[in-house]
Amino acid sequence: MWLAGGLALMAVELVTPSGFFVMFFGVGAVLTGLAVGVGLVPGAVGQWSLFTVASVLALLVFRGKIQARVELTGARPPVDSLVGDIAFCVEVIAPGAVGRVELRGSDWEARNDAAVPLGPNQRCRVIRVTGLQVGVVAE
Repeated sequence: MWLAGGLALMAVELVTPSGFFVMFFGVGAVLTGLAVGVGLVPGAVGQWSLFTVASVLALLVFRGKIQARVELTGARPPVDSLVGDIAFCVEVIAPGAVGRVELRGSDWEARNDAAVPLGPNQRCRVIRVTGLQVGVVAE
């Protein structure tokens, strides 16, 4: 039963986004099953104790290392990657004023950082991102 339970817990880790917790209880169960199979651990109290110690030790020793290897650093591009993109004005935006631009298929709040007004459908370039507002200049 320990081996079957351990393999089931490891399978659960594969199909759920648990953050590498369930797998270590599966490892503890498999180790307990192997120890019981060779006759090293008699009785239910000894089996549950071994399961608990093995699971917690495996969690403490290996979780950080595995998570660091699997962690996708830099997978999400920062919002600042919008800098340099081309946007299209939705409305007239006077110099220093705030209006709307279309950028990557969505409407954004934009501040005209140029000295000239921007007209509807005019191409402009994103020069900065501040929160959810972009700074644009005429291209």
